[in-house]
Amino acid sequence: MPEIVVPLTIRPLTHDDLPAMAWYGPPTALAAVAEAIDRAHRGEVDYLAVCPPSGRPVAVGGADYTKPPGAATIWQLSVLESLQSCGIGTLLIHALEDRIRARGLRWAELGVDINAARPQVLYERLGYTVSGSETASWNQESADGTVSLYETQVTLLRKDLQAIPEAPGES
Repeated sequence: MPEIVVPLTIRPLTHDDLPAMAWYGPPTALAAVAEAIDRAHRGEVDYLAVCPPSGRPVAVGGADYTKPPGAATIWQLSVLESLQSCGIGTLLIHALEDRIRARGLRWAELGVDINAARPQVLYERLGYTVSGSETASWNQESADGTVSLYETQVTLLRKDLQAIPEAPGES
């Protein structure tokens, strides 16, 4: 079977995109994305969408420049479930890293919920290394609309964006 290549574009996410993003999660999750878009307008974050030719986002995520000092936190990464493991998340992370470098920052950080560790494999493959852990919490909405506080441990990972990558086979 011939390989099908679909061109993808990366652009800032807008409020007009939100109606096409039911895949992202319940209303409270989309409200957090809407808040991130507002923060992007204020220059506090970059919030990007990866889109096929339809222009509808199939992946989103942001880089927060307000913490920690001298670095940016990559957060709210999500890829449409049916398109996971296709390289779209990697493309998005590289685009966010480029934005972080363009702001003159050397470090990117992110956190992984210890109860959802699958993404950590991707981040480590992309050069992120464990730098610590912390307790975190956020509101989570259930299918019936009930909102509760979710508390967990988060593994923190960090990457030096100025480091020269090793050639394959070197160590």
